Amino acid sequence: MRFGFWTPIFGGWLRNVDDERMPVTFDYVKKVVQTAERVGFDLTLIPELNLNDIKGVAAPSLEAWALTAAIAAVTEKLELMAAVRPGYHLPAVTAKQAATIDEISGGRFTLNVVSAWWEEESKQYGGLFSEHDDRYARSTEFVEILKGLWNTTPFDFHGDYYDLSRTHLEPKPHVQPRVYAGGESPAGKAAIVGFADAYLTHGGTVDELRSKIDDMRARRQAAGSAPFEAFGMAAYAIVRDTDDEAAAELARITDVSQGAAYESYQDFIAQSHLEHQPDLRDYSVSNRGLRPGFVGTPRQVADRILEFEAVGVDTLLLQFSPQVEEMERFARDVIPLVRAGSGAAREALPAV
Repeated sequence: MRFGFWTPIFGGWLRNVDDERMPVTFDYVKKVVQTAERVGFDLTLIPELNLNDIKGVAAPSLEAWALTAAIAAVTEKLELMAAVRPGYHLPAVTAKQAATIDEISGGRFTLNVVSAWWEEESKQYGGLFSEHDDRYARSTEFVEILKGLWNTTPFDFHGDYYDLSRTHLEPKPHVQPRVYAGGESPAGKAAIVGFADAYLTHGGTVDELRSKIDDMRARRQAAGSAPFEAFGMAAYAIVRDTDDEAAAELARITDVSQGAAYESYQDFIAQSHLEHQPDLRDYSVSNRGLRPGFVGTPRQVADRILEFEAVGVDTLLLQFSPQVEEMERFARDVIPLVRAGSGAAREALPAV
């Protein structure tokens, strides 16, 4: 299991807790990523939204790609997974930016291609926002151009959305960046099978993840493509010494109230074709993060993670609040138990 975390560009992950003691500053982000690297996390996802989806559109948020370049310069080991929405970027320029950040990081850059869902953000920032399936078709061409420019010089492309002639891109990345993507609609899954190297999903139950992973593996095999390189899941973790303490924290953060934090809720539901619709309690934490059930004592949370590992999840993208303190607790109390459990499971496999 690889342990990742979301870089906090929003000032937190909780929609009904105003102050999570996570200031929207580079100083705080630098503290987060350097702490994570020190305590044993493997990667970080830097989300891309120009408006604050967690605290409300008037609240501050940081820009993902500038932040990724800065993080690359102050870390040494973390994989840096930057989110990108094709409707806000030119693909050739994005390929150049990616190669530059890859150079800064020494080959640690990867990409999460997000086909976008927030219509209000598009209106405010001038992004391209078409109907759902068209956004995935655009993403397919976008990724084809990225990979083409990273591997071929000069590169030509003539598609429905983009047109390039004899384009040069140097320097090229150290190693072609892995492309992650997530989606639950038929069009999303079909596109991802074609262009992505790894599959990501919102938080879900063990049975839901088993079904998703089995389905995506079968689709990939039917397409005649190599297996996905990773299966990642978003989750929010609450680790406490006792069940009662964990339950009290869960109750605190899901005390749902109305307000600016919920302005994007209906937009999210309307513009995303989801297999499992979240309710307001789910939505109190970003990305259906409570659904996996990583709430309890260290032993309980570790055992739950091992259940997901057994059905094919190999990468976790975790959220915590407040981030630094809870990441340190998780790394100290949970990660060693998961590592030990994974080792014991491997040792129990029959010899072949």
